Amino acid sequence: MALLTIVADIRAKVGQEGLVKGELEKLIGPTLGEAGCVQYDMHEDNEDPTHFLFFENWESRELWQDHMGSTHLKAFQASTDGAVESVAIYEMTKVE
Repeated sequence: MALLTIVADIRAKVGQEGLVKGELEKLIGPTLGEAGCVQYDMHEDNEDPTHFLFFENWESRELWQDHMGSTHLKAFQASTDGAVESVAIYEMTKVE
Protein backbone atom coordinates (compact mmCIF):
# COMPACT_ATOMS: atom_id res chain seq x y z
CA MET A 1 0.00 0.00 0.00
CA ALA A 2 1.33 3.44 -0.93
CA LEU A 3 2.03 5.99 1.75
CA LEU A 4 -0.25 8.98 2.12
CA THR A 5 1.74 12.14 1.47
CA ILE A 6 0.49 15.35 3.01
CA VAL A 7 1.68 18.78 1.97
CA ALA A 8 0.49 21.41 4.43
CA ASP A 9 0.96 25.00 3.26
CA ILE A 10 0.70 27.44 6.18
CA ARG A 11 0.87 31.21 6.02
CA ALA A 12 1.18 33.35 9.12
CA LYS A 13 -0.19 36.86 9.31
CA VAL A 14 2.49 39.52 8.90
CA GLY A 15 3.98 40.25 12.30
CA GLN A 16 2.90 36.86 13.67
CA GLU A 17 5.49 34.71 11.90
CA GLY A 18 7.64 34.24 15.02
CA LEU A 19 4.71 32.98 17.07
CA VAL A 20 3.47 30.68 14.32
CA LYS A 21 6.95 29.29 13.62
CA GLY A 22 7.57 28.56 17.29
CA GLU A 23 4.23 26.80 17.67
CA LEU A 24 4.77 24.79 14.47
CA GLU A 25 8.16 23.64 15.74
CA LYS A 26 6.45 22.30 18.89
CA LEU A 27 4.44 19.91 16.70
CA ILE A 28 7.46 18.06 15.32
CA GLY A 29 8.49 15.87 18.27
CA PRO A 30 5.00 14.72 19.29
CA THR A 31 3.97 14.08 15.70
CA LEU A 32 7.05 12.00 14.90
CA GLY A 33 6.09 9.84 17.88
CA GLU A 34 2.59 9.16 16.57
CA ALA A 35 1.56 5.80 15.16
CA GLY A 36 1.87 5.79 11.38
CA CYS A 37 4.03 8.90 11.02
CA VAL A 38 6.90 8.06 8.65
CA GLN A 39 8.11 11.59 7.87
CA TYR A 40 7.21 15.05 9.20
CA ASP A 41 9.49 17.75 7.80
CA MET A 42 8.94 21.46 8.38
CA HIS A 43 10.19 24.01 5.86
CA GLU A 44 10.36 27.80 5.91
CA ASP A 45 10.36 29.91 2.76
CA ASN A 46 13.78 31.49 2.15
CA GLU A 47 12.28 34.80 1.02
CA ASP A 48 8.93 34.98 2.83
CA PRO A 49 9.15 34.51 6.63
CA THR A 50 5.37 34.11 6.87
CA HIS A 51 5.33 30.98 4.69
CA PHE A 52 5.78 27.48 6.12
CA LEU A 53 5.31 24.05 4.61
CA PHE A 54 5.14 20.56 6.08
CA PHE A 55 6.00 17.55 3.95
CA GLU A 56 4.59 14.47 5.64
CA ASN A 57 4.28 10.76 4.94
CA TRP A 58 1.81 8.53 6.79
CA GLU A 59 1.19 4.80 6.70
CA SER A 60 -2.55 5.40 6.15
CA ARG A 61 -5.18 8.09 5.89
CA GLU A 62 -6.79 6.80 9.09
CA LEU A 63 -3.58 7.31 11.07
CA TRP A 64 -3.20 10.80 9.61
CA GLN A 65 -6.79 11.54 10.64
CA ASP A 66 -5.85 10.51 14.18
CA HIS A 67 -3.07 13.11 14.00
CA MET A 68 -5.54 15.75 12.85
CA GLY A 69 -7.47 15.18 16.09
CA SER A 70 -4.41 15.05 18.35
CA THR A 71 -4.12 17.18 21.46
CA HIS A 72 -0.89 18.81 20.25
CA LEU A 73 -2.51 19.90 16.98
CA LYS A 74 -5.48 21.29 18.91
CA ALA A 75 -3.05 23.14 21.20
CA PHE A 76 -1.33 24.64 18.12
CA GLN A 77 -4.68 25.82 16.76
CA ALA A 78 -5.62 27.42 20.09
CA SER A 79 -2.25 29.13 20.59
CA THR A 80 -2.18 30.58 17.07
CA ASP A 81 -5.83 31.61 16.84
CA GLY A 82 -5.91 34.83 14.83
CA ALA A 83 -2.22 34.57 13.87
CA VAL A 84 -2.58 32.26 10.85
CA GLU A 85 -3.54 33.80 7.52
CA SER A 86 -4.27 30.54 5.70
CA VAL A 87 -3.79 26.78 5.70
CA ALA A 88 -4.05 24.56 2.61
CA ILE A 89 -3.70 20.82 2.98
CA TYR A 90 -3.07 18.52 0.03
CA GLU A 91 -3.48 14.74 0.27
CA MET A 92 -1.28 13.05 -2.31
CA THR A 93 0.17 9.72 -3.41
CA LYS A 94 3.62 9.30 -4.92
CA VAL A 95 3.57 8.32 -8.57
CA GLU A 96 5.79 5.31 -9.11
